[in-house]
Amino acid sequence: MKLSRRWLGLGVAFACSFLIASIGGALTDLGPWYQALKQPDWKPPDMAFGLIWTTIFTLCALSAWGAWQMSMSGAQKVRIVVLFGLNGVLNVFWSYLYFQLHRPDWSLVELYGLWASVLLLILGLWRLSKTSSLMLLPYLIWVTAAGFLNAATIELNGPFG
Repeated sequence: MKLSRRWLGLGVAFACSFLIASIGGALTDLGPWYQALKQPDWKPPDMAFGLIWTTIFTLCALSAWGAWQMSMSGAQKVRIVVLFGLNGVLNVFWSYLYFQLHRPDWSLVELYGLWASVLLLILGLWRLSKTSSLMLLPYLIWVTAAGFLNAATIELNGPFG
């Protein structure tokens, strides 16, 4: 019974992670507005973003599941849910600001909160599971790189609104 609940938990972690990914993906419109933006020469090709985000959301699911397995109290489980929930909301909100409202300037401001939420995840999971915590480092690195890309987009195309 315990083994099947454990694997069910992994399934729930993947479902939650990829629900967030799906919402963000649905908000990502690479239509005429995005295509018209001047991009820095160092921007990765658009097709790389799908692979990068799939890897990040997979690592998030595994991280959440691993931390959940190591948690010993209800308070620790609540902390995991709150940290990942906050991060998921901020992740989706960035896509909404950037791709739906066409406001890279606002999304850059919001990105500071997203970056901080990834750092909070890393720090908040450290005592529960160092492995789960370290799995989130690529996410922090990518959000940092995305911040530089977001800022370059503003510099090349602003002002917005």
